[in-house]
Amino acid sequence: MDFNSEPPQSQRVKVALVRLISAALITLVFVACGEDAAHSLDDAAGAKSMDHGLVDDFGMLLDGRDVSLVTLRNQRGMEVRVTNYGAIVQSIKVPDRYGDFGDVVLGFDTLDGYLTEHPYFGAVVGRYGNRIAHGRFSIGGVEYTLARNNGPNALHGGIKGFDKVLWDVLSGSVSENRVALHYVSPDGEEGYPGELSVTVTYTLTDNNELRIDYEARTDKPTVVNLTNHSYFNLAGAGNGDILDHQVSIVADYFTPVDETLIPTGEIRPVGGTPFDFREPQSIGARIEDADQQLAYGLGYDHNWVLARQNDGLSHAATVYEPNSGRLLEVYTTEPGLQFYTGNFLDGSDVGKGQTTYEHRFGFCMETQHFPDSPNQADFPSTLLTPGDVYRSTTVYRFTVANGV
Repeated sequence: MDFNSEPPQSQRVKVALVRLISAALITLVFVACGEDAAHSLDDAAGAKSMDHGLVDDFGMLLDGRDVSLVTLRNQRGMEVRVTNYGAIVQSIKVPDRYGDFGDVVLGFDTLDGYLTEHPYFGAVVGRYGNRIAHGRFSIGGVEYTLARNNGPNALHGGIKGFDKVLWDVLSGSVSENRVALHYVSPDGEEGYPGELSVTVTYTLTDNNELRIDYEARTDKPTVVNLTNHSYFNLAGAGNGDILDHQVSIVADYFTPVDETLIPTGEIRPVGGTPFDFREPQSIGARIEDADQQLAYGLGYDHNWVLARQNDGLSHAATVYEPNSGRLLEVYTTEPGLQFYTGNFLDGSDVGKGQTTYEHRFGFCMETQHFPDSPNQADFPSTLLTPGDVYRSTTVYRFTVANGV
């Protein structure tokens, strides 16, 4: 079904009639089965039964399903909005050095923007974030063929990945600073084996941290690599390019790629290359250097091998925007970080406030396992088997500073 066009009036009338009939049926169930049945229906309804004033309507899909927008706020005034369509982070509002709040992630004001083709603004991508070569991998000698949506390769879960599905808002999960979203990916979806049950929990702390916890279980061996694909601009979404942002990445190595952006299998030292961010460097300082890897990615679009300090949350990267003073620190339990500099933004996406998102107007810090890990024996494994639980956590911490 095509969700990218506005439904005709006749379709909206049909949707309204279905809702009226559904409401009547719910009333009958309540009378016939008692209060317990009504509570069960409320739980199934998700966010609408527990909004506490924190959940708003964000629009409607063509099939009549409502989409919600959940607002999280902390005691310091920071605000994060999340929609259950694609588990997308729609906005993050944080202060600059003068105390003025600004939205620092790219996206759209309305659902309609997210229903068009866009470069994964704010979405949870999966079942496998990043690329899998030739859309193929094997488990136990069985080869699986995936939906290929990136030239010869599979990218971010396929043609209809987790960024294009409606997640359930878990009953009782919504509070002023937390929401949990759930999706069940059926066996064979986009070619992946096993039914995968996924929960993503967004928590906003009073330390101006957005914490993202991922959890997944499967009934067959499969591969999983989940991440969030927010595009950041610490000067404010749509407020120019990100080339003056200063970046440091806690990594001594990165994984070089071929011309289709699939890792070659080499783990290469960053020293002496434009990929050395062990000390803060502006994004624009070397992005146009005559380097084959930069030419392949049209800029930075690579995986860094993080120098982890422990088994839990570990510091991965820091980004500073000198004009606003905003500083972003990234912490994660993941072994890798895909740093992407919006190389394929081209002005075709008209975002918030009718702002056009031009070339390199945003950067991504996608915490993850490595691209193409299912086909790379020397990379950390992304295999998930029945009885095991996939868990991953990433924290984006926002502060202000006078430099890095």
